[in-house]
Amino acid sequence: MPKHERSPSPHPRTSRTLLLILGIAVVGSTLAIAQRSDGYKFFDPMIEVKAIIDRFAVVEPESDDLQEAAIRGMLEAIDDPYATYVPPSFNDEFEKQLTGEYVGIGAEVNQVDGVFTIVTPMDDSPAFQSGIMSGDKVISIDGEPTEGETVDESIDRLLGEEGTDVVLTVDRMGEILEITITRARIKSRAVRGFRRHPDADASWDYMLDPVRRIGYIRVSQFTPSVAREFEEALRSLGAGERDGAEGGVGGLVIDLRWNPGGLLDQAVRMADLLLDEGVIVSTNGRAYAERIERAKAEGTLPDFPVAVLINSQSASASEVLAGALVENDRAIVVGERSFGKGSVQSIHPLGGAATGASLKLTEQRYYLPSGRSLQRTDESPVWGVDPSPGFFVPLEIDEVRALFEVRRQAEIVGGENDEIAEPSGDPDWIESTLKDRQLAAAVRAVRAHIDDGSWPVPEGAETASADVSVAELERLEEARNRIMRDLARIDRRAKAVRSVAGESADDAVRDFWDDAVRIEGGQLIVRDASGNVVATLRITGENLERWLLDADVEPESPDNSD
Repeated sequence: MPKHERSPSPHPRTSRTLLLILGIAVVGSTLAIAQRSDGYKFFDPMIEVKAIIDRFAVVEPESDDLQEAAIRGMLEAIDDPYATYVPPSFNDEFEKQLTGEYVGIGAEVNQVDGVFTIVTPMDDSPAFQSGIMSGDKVISIDGEPTEGETVDESIDRLLGEEGTDVVLTVDRMGEILEITITRARIKSRAVRGFRRHPDADASWDYMLDPVRRIGYIRVSQFTPSVAREFEEALRSLGAGERDGAEGGVGGLVIDLRWNPGGLLDQAVRMADLLLDEGVIVSTNGRAYAERIERAKAEGTLPDFPVAVLINSQSASASEVLAGALVENDRAIVVGERSFGKGSVQSIHPLGGAATGASLKLTEQRYYLPSGRSLQRTDESPVWGVDPSPGFFVPLEIDEVRALFEVRRQAEIVGGENDEIAEPSGDPDWIESTLKDRQLAAAVRAVRAHIDDGSWPVPEGAETASADVSVAELERLEEARNRIMRDLARIDRRAKAVRSVAGESADDAVRDFWDDAVRIEGGQLIVRDASGNVVATLRITGENLERWLLDADVEPESPDNSD
């Protein structure tokens, strides 16, 4: 161990003087606190701590860091997992996530084989209008190479002030091009179809089944403009036409999978388009009276069968929309149980708009039309929104990967995908070509409803609720098994290190019996303080010692054992 020069002990008189000064400071501060009776008394000890740190801390602190830590500490104390402090430095990114708006070139990007690459320009964006194409490898931005940068670092250089130019040097299949793009305000579309139209404008194609006129609308997030985009997509399908009118909508699939939510009022507006009456959602909070949102007949679109796709990543406003439609008998739900986020967050700017900081805080809970809370807790046996009976369709991870790969190809502006060039809408074609069993199940159900006016009752519908619970239990067991495997790896590493550390390590680690002893199939006998047998338990595995290490037990000495 390296030796350090020891600092000389302070002179006794110096120490006494220092203690006296500190004592006076503390007493003086305490008196000041005692004299405060207004609402700011809460901040007195915080001010005192800040003053002491500023004056005496061995390393000079950054005031901004102290302030942010204090705010985050208060948020942690209220047990609100969705409460967030957004510092000024992150405000632009937060606004982008919240609203889907930013100033840039309008392109989806990623690193492909270590190279910053355009996945697709967004339709009607500066990138699209300037001739940027899918697959373009961006070598440099404004003359500075992208090599060695992270994706986020390169994206930051594409963002900037509205109306300013940025020059991209791209490698397009060996041809080096310099393309100047004028930055503009980009509004990311939250509403998409199942593919891009092959025509020049690269708009979204929402008509999945041209024969029965079944539309498909995917909603990726509930941004401030999503209800308007949703209605525009519906009307482009002919949803404004009355039943039986030529060109109307025969049926609709709304895809809310992997949708984390967003603005509650947008979900309410979207539900109101499809409902002519009934409760959509109710909200309540400590600082708010109960508010019930009801559907209105005015503006309701003509009736047609609707299936809603959800999965375990569908949360918040997604669950409000799905729950409102299914509980008002307007739609069926296909897929998996949703996430279970039944809370409403509000955004509060801090110190006025000039600071750029804000606070996101949970202020209300929301409830389905039935009055049930959506919120998922450790004690909740049921949460979120369940698939309709018989329509629980879980996907394996390999199926999700295949689905995303097809989706990625279908979303490329100017891309060519011959397999989906002529969509048939046939469920078998959806499974084989779009690689989407959940969507295929939804289309089968909508087709059946169009044909005979009723929803089909698939085989096994009576066990639907149990199927969902079993799937959730399997997920929890798998999570537990992953943790157990991690613990087993830690045990092996500890054993290897202990072999080097020797006897001193044995003294530091609790150990109830030799690792060579096999206890599976044995018994654990529990006695009370009087020696009476309370329980006799059969040992079914080798993990008992691991769990006892954190329990309120310790080995008895041989003299005290029987």
